[in-house]
Amino acid sequence: MARYTGPAYKKARRVGFSISENGKDIARRPYGPGQHGADRKGKQSDYGVQLKEKQKLRFLYGLNEKQFRKTFNEAGKLKGIHGENFMKLLESRLDNLVYRIGFASTRRAARQLVNHGHILVNGKKVDIPSYRVKPGDTISLKHPELVVVKESLEKVVNRVEYVTFDANKMEAVYVRYPERSELTSEINESLIVEFYNR
Repeated sequence: MARYTGPAYKKARRVGFSISENGKDIARRPYGPGQHGADRKGKQSDYGVQLKEKQKLRFLYGLNEKQFRKTFNEAGKLKGIHGENFMKLLESRLDNLVYRIGFASTRRAARQLVNHGHILVNGKKVDIPSYRVKPGDTISLKHPELVVVKESLEKVVNRVEYVTFDANKMEAVYVRYPERSELTSEINESLIVEFYNR
């Protein structure tokens, strides 16, 4: 499956949004990439605004278009607001929760941990980054002594409220689906719904 392996900072600058969620990727050069990145001006069309919003969310979770669209369609079958359900499904991905717990410092690193079989869900090895974790599921490590994980956990300042972590057992529980207010406010999910429903 095609996976973007190029510079993440370039993608962040393209959409003007911090994909790493720490602001470092757009702090030094807060304008578009390329020779004329700083000179690009002009009003964006409605389509351009919607596309940019969609790309922001897609880049944030590191999905390709096919995966992203499939998750969007699944969210449409659930009760409630389509855009909010969509973001909740994205947040419930295993690679994202491994990142949220602090086992990895980036979502890319979290995906690699999952792919290499280091993550257990309810005691069973799961090596599929897109695996949908359900509230109540326990996420733990196959090898808790991994140096890269310990280094990442030391950098964690605070965790999201919908995940609880037990440092003694080195395991976390996905307590509940997140509220919309707990997710990034820089994404306007209604524009993404408009983009796909146009």
